[in-house]
Amino acid sequence: MALHLVALAKLHLLSPSHTASPLIASLICSFLFKISSRLSVLRRVYIDVFHATRLFFFQLSQIALEADHPATSNGHRWQRALRLVCQRITRVRRVLLVLLAVVQTTAFQGVKLKKKEHRNAYATMMYMGTPRDYEFYVATRVLIRSLVKLQVDADLIVIASLDVPLRWVRALEEEDGAKVVRVENLNNPYKGQENFDKRFKLTLNKLYAWSLVDYDRVVMLDADNLFLQKTDELFQCGQFCAVFINPCIFHTGLFVLQPSREVFKDMVHQLETGKENPDGADQGFIGAYFPDLLDQPILRWRVPCGPNSVITFPGALWLKPWYWWSWPVLPLGIQWHENRRQTLGYAAEMPVIIVQSIIFLGILAMTHLARPSISKLCYRNSDKTTSLIQTGLKFMAIWSILAAYIVPFAIIPRTIHPLVGWTLYFLGSTALLSIAINSFLLPAIQVFVPLVGIFGSLLVMAFPWYPNGVVRALAVFGYAFCYAPIAWGSVGKVMARLQVSLEREQFLPKLAESSPPSGFNKLY
Repeated sequence: MALHLVALAKLHLLSPSHTASPLIASLICSFLFKISSRLSVLRRVYIDVFHATRLFFFQLSQIALEADHPATSNGHRWQRALRLVCQRITRVRRVLLVLLAVVQTTAFQGVKLKKKEHRNAYATMMYMGTPRDYEFYVATRVLIRSLVKLQVDADLIVIASLDVPLRWVRALEEEDGAKVVRVENLNNPYKGQENFDKRFKLTLNKLYAWSLVDYDRVVMLDADNLFLQKTDELFQCGQFCAVFINPCIFHTGLFVLQPSREVFKDMVHQLETGKENPDGADQGFIGAYFPDLLDQPILRWRVPCGPNSVITFPGALWLKPWYWWSWPVLPLGIQWHENRRQTLGYAAEMPVIIVQSIIFLGILAMTHLARPSISKLCYRNSDKTTSLIQTGLKFMAIWSILAAYIVPFAIIPRTIHPLVGWTLYFLGSTALLSIAINSFLLPAIQVFVPLVGIFGSLLVMAFPWYPNGVVRALAVFGYAFCYAPIAWGSVGKVMARLQVSLEREQFLPKLAESSPPSGFNKLY
């Protein structure tokens, strides 16, 4: 309908004469016909729902009143009523599912794939159902943006499951220039085996890459790849090329394939028949499907230590480059974030960062202003000093210090820039440690020693002039070896100071005392 309105407006502006009147009349008739058809459909739906509701209440009243069967028990009536309600709920659920499918189909009429523009394509995949869906969505967008920035001579494809949010699909297409292929999740027959990891349940969707038969070659990528230079020479590969991470196993995070409908159908058939799969994921299945890959062309694997074309970040899940704490543990993680800063940006996380910064600064200000009275609130609710109370206060002090180091990791947005993330972490830890210091009258310098040690380790890891990774690892190990005695000594001093504080009678005044003993404020 919008197209009709636009066409009418353009004709009205461009045609001052009446030569276009027949065409305008035909467009108006078509426009009115569409409106009337939509209204008639809505009217039929409304009438059907109205009659179905009347029938339901009529049947329910017949069961409740049942004048012709006085011998019928109340329990039997309740069973019939519940059965009727269950049937209606089931029918309504089916109708809603159909309507949802229609709405999704209608919505995605404007999200169809653009016309094929290149012979080859770079492809990645997205699916839902993990606690880290948003993080992989951000990683996928950064991957696509890095390829767009390099102006690669290939289409950019995202194989997305049907449950990926529509707003994400629109962002990928309209803002990033990708072509989104909507697919149903492939059933994973290996989810029942012992060594199966649930986070790999839907990774078999990667097999859809073989169904992209409009292209000669497809480079299939995981979201943890970052392109620094053009790699269009990868399309010179044969039917299948991959990167070996050891002499026997190749990496499915980056491989080149020749799409084939026959191969795709055979792979799906192999899934249905339960082909052997060591890990139950795409890695094991594709490796088992191409057992003779050692005789095929190989993409040589190199640890990214220089100006490589592609940086791949395999390894532990919690050390992926988009997490702010992954740098400087991963030296090249900063390049991933630099690429995001230049392309996608961090506008989505900035409101949360600002709010948390204000909260942490507020905690620091409040603990500083309330310092003379915090300890009284913590220690005045006892009649006498006992070993049980001392033990409980010790645990409270220890857990408050540990929480000050752990809580910021849990609440800071995971995908912000590392420099912002670590700054916010140190600010949050300082704010929470100040509560423990002022509540339990702990020595501030000794409490902050571990935090200073963490800062020093970051500086050692971030030092940019190590000749190789071995020297860097030795430097980090040497720093940890030298700093460990200092940290341990500070822990001992904190515990000793806490014990001395708890043994002082003036820290546990009786409820009957109206004011603390003389000399109490000297400890502040």
